[in-house]
Amino acid sequence: MWYVYILRSIDFPDQEYTGSTADLKQRLAAHNAGKSTHTAKFAPWNLIWYCAFPDKHKALEFETYLKSHSGRAFAGKRLVQPNLDPGRPANGKTDSDSR
Repeated sequence: MWYVYILRSIDFPDQEYTGSTADLKQRLAAHNAGKSTHTAKFAPWNLIWYCAFPDKHKALEFETYLKSHSGRAFAGKRLVQPNLDPGRPANGKTDSDSR
């Protein structure tokens, strides 16, 4: 089984990372231990979405798609919840916006 996953940085919540692996638990631990040059400076990470694929080829195809412009839009619309600022209500408006 192969997995495609999306991570979100805990300390930098605007940073997300998409990847694929055959061992999801080990890969997440490696990201959080700073063993990946692409994710080390934004560690630690939360796993916010994953999907299992029966073979590596399909997983890599979907990972490539999610890293494309249209794939990022799809993921943001259908796969992951937007990163909401804890200081703003869910509708995104503040009291000063209604004036």
